[in-house]
Amino acid sequence: MSAQNVNGSAPNVAEAAVLLQSVEMPEDAVLIQGPDFNQKLSLSDLMGSYKSMGFQASGLGEAIDIIKEMRKWRLSDEPIAEDESEDYRDMETRKNTKCKIFVGYTSNLVSSGVREIIRFLVQHKMVDVLVTTAGGIEEDFIKCLAPTYLGDFHLKGADLRKQGLNRIGNMLVPNNNYCKFEEWVMPILDKMLEEQKKEEKIWTPSSMIHRLGEEINDESSIYYWAAKNDIPVFCPAITDGSLGDMIYFHSYRNPGLIVDIAADIRNMNSQAVFAKKSGMIILGGGLVKHHICNANMMRNGADFAVYINTAQEFDGSDAGARPDEAVSWGKIRADSRSVKVYAEASLVFPLIVAETFAKEYHEEKGK
Repeated sequence: MSAQNVNGSAPNVAEAAVLLQSVEMPEDAVLIQGPDFNQKLSLSDLMGSYKSMGFQASGLGEAIDIIKEMRKWRLSDEPIAEDESEDYRDMETRKNTKCKIFVGYTSNLVSSGVREIIRFLVQHKMVDVLVTTAGGIEEDFIKCLAPTYLGDFHLKGADLRKQGLNRIGNMLVPNNNYCKFEEWVMPILDKMLEEQKKEEKIWTPSSMIHRLGEEINDESSIYYWAAKNDIPVFCPAITDGSLGDMIYFHSYRNPGLIVDIAADIRNMNSQAVFAKKSGMIILGGGLVKHHICNANMMRNGADFAVYINTAQEFDGSDAGARPDEAVSWGKIRADSRSVKVYAEASLVFPLIVAETFAKEYHEEKGK
């Protein structure tokens, strides 16, 4: 009888279920609120509103905050540890010691216009270490030789094949572009082999990319600037793409070139191990994501992490894993700031860079 309505009021059980009293929200709780377009908003005003919008907009706002923090950090912000080496006890040295920023990206992003954004970061020495796939290397050089075009996701593969056109999503790369790449890269591989024999030089993927960056002599190239600014580029799967095809063909025309991946794993891991603070910005998943995370495991985890990809975690893939899974492996520190933005990178990375790296660059330039 206690749950029954006897005087025309709502049943007690329904009232108790629906009208459950809330706890008081803390004073610093963020209110959900979007931008007010009754006001004239700058891009910076708009981006500033993202964190309080909810869903992936809040994740994007958090990513912007984390990148700002990793760029702002200096060793002088931290107390001098008892076991600190003499080199890092000098205050001027501490003020100049920054967070080491690792950037990883998949090849499709270099095929797209995200290439120019990565080029900007490398050109102005805003990042410290790059990790990508073979396609992320060759597509940059190929674009220096011939353009990539906008197409459509629905173009038929069989028709494109007859026309010698390769489709990357909704972009088209004429097969002639790869022929031009072969003409450019083969003489360089010949020279590298000659140096290997005469000077007993050991080529690694990173030293090979550095050499190609020196050879391209084109300021639109990511790797031109990486070579010029001495920013290492690691590519453990360097044979998995057109560059691998060229190495394959070269092995018949002029055999003997050796590319040693073992030397690069020490170089890559050392970048993380000796960093006083490390931050990861990873666009996409797969090899580039794991390679950066695994290197940071060698220092008991990165201090900052921003993932941007569309992968889900239900299949146990590393690509889909959220930052907290990396914490369990020691790839991200438990007390770190980290976020995963579930979005396609070409949509959100330009906005992130506009509000962080680019904004700060132009503010500094305008002083």
